[in-house]
Order: sequence, then C-alpha cells, then structure tokens
Amino acid sequence: MRDTIAQALNTAMKAQDKRRVSTLRLIMAAIKDRDILNRGAGKEPVTDDEISAILAKMIKQREESAKLYEDGGRQELAEQERGEIAIIRDFMPIQMSETEMREACSQVIKEIGAVGLRDMGKVMNALKEKHAGQMDFSKASAIVKQLLQ
Repeated sequence: MRDTIAQALNTAMKAQDKRRVSTLRLIMAAIKDRDILNRGAGKEPVTDDEISAILAKMIKQREESAKLYEDGGRQELAEQERGEIAIIRDFMPIQMSETEMREACSQVIKEIGAVGLRDMGKVMNALKEKHAGQMDFSKASAIVKQLLQ
C-alpha cells in the first residue's frame, strides 16, 4: 500500500496536480510519523492495516473540518476538504455496506459468544482486527449495541 501511494505521488507530480500532490504528501508524512513512533516503541514499520487506519482517521478529520467550514460560511474551504477526502478514499479498501456490516457484527458476536452489552468491547476489538479499514466503526458500534440488547 505504501508503494501504491508513492507511485501515485510520482504520477501526480509529473501531471503537476497540486492538490493531489499535497494530499499524497500529507498521507506519506502521516505514515512516516507512525513509523517513527513504532520505531521508538520497538515495533515494526506500519502495516497495510495500520495505513488503512491512518487513512480512515484522515478522512474523519477532513469530514469534521468540512462541516465546520460549512457552518462558518466558508464553502470554498469545505470543498477543498472534500477534494482531499476523495483523493484519500482512492487508497482505502472498499467499505462494507450496512448489510455486510450487520452480517459481520452478527458473525463476530456468535464467534465470541457475546451475550450482553458488557461484551461490547470484546466484539468491537474482534471487528477491528478482522475488518480494519473496511467499515465505519462508529456505525458498527451502533449495530453491535442493537444486536446485544
């Protein structure tokens, strides 16, 4: 995944696509920051799953910023954030639909043997291990809560 992003950066630089270049550089910087943190903690460099998590976090930050810009009447800045979101999404794994999410949540609940809300943390951890970057965990949390009640 790291190589794919680096190749996309080179392509964008050749095409002189300034917005794409700046967004891809932000992605590469975030990945390098995590590599440095891992190195300090004695861990391996970032895996593809961790890169997916980094990208998901970047998308969430930009969605929040776009909403704030819209609320503040700064439509051009909101559009810029949405443009960055579109670029970042190009590198994300395909997201699960709500139906697929519901099935995955049900399956993990059965596998773990969760019976109540006190098992929600275990279920969410298992989902994050199995489906990192493939689902919106805030939506998944609501589904798990509903299934466990």
